[in-house]
Amino acid sequence: MKWTLSQLQKNRSKDFLIDEIVNVDEVMKIDPNIRRASPMHVTGRADIDSAKVTFHLKIQGHLILPCSRTLVDVKLPIDVSTVETFLLKDIGYDMEEEEVYQLKGDVIDLMPIIHEILILEVPMQVFCEDSGDEGAPQSGKDWEVIQEQEKKDSIDPRLAGLAQFFNENDSSSDT
Repeated sequence: MKWTLSQLQKNRSKDFLIDEIVNVDEVMKIDPNIRRASPMHVTGRADIDSAKVTFHLKIQGHLILPCSRTLVDVKLPIDVSTVETFLLKDIGYDMEEEEVYQLKGDVIDLMPIIHEILILEVPMQVFCEDSGDEGAPQSGKDWEVIQEQEKKDSIDPRLAGLAQFFNENDSSSDT
């Protein structure tokens, strides 16, 4: 995913389409929590003019991360769209309005940017959804994992009589 300025300028008047499968094993060295990374399918296009090159990219694949509870492998799907702009000339472009990259040399390399995007997609915690042999147990002796919604909808049996108490008071105050 490297292009020289001359390669890009030759395609200035044409559609510059991108459709490549790239190996992103470098992200495992950057973030040790990433156990494996599938080859990423990068598609998109580049808009090329004399002052800048703008890449409109879509990155798809998956990363294997450890479950935060059990450390089993969890497959995290990656489906990211991004727009990256490289300035070819030092013009009065407002760099604070959007993130742009100043070109150093005469080669544009998208791999460090793809690695950065993938690192930013890794969540703080990942949980294994299936409760199979390797996943966390969902119940045991006198306990079970409940979802927050289930907890809100259920009434504590120790307080069930209290709800009837208020219903009796309401009917007696009407007479």
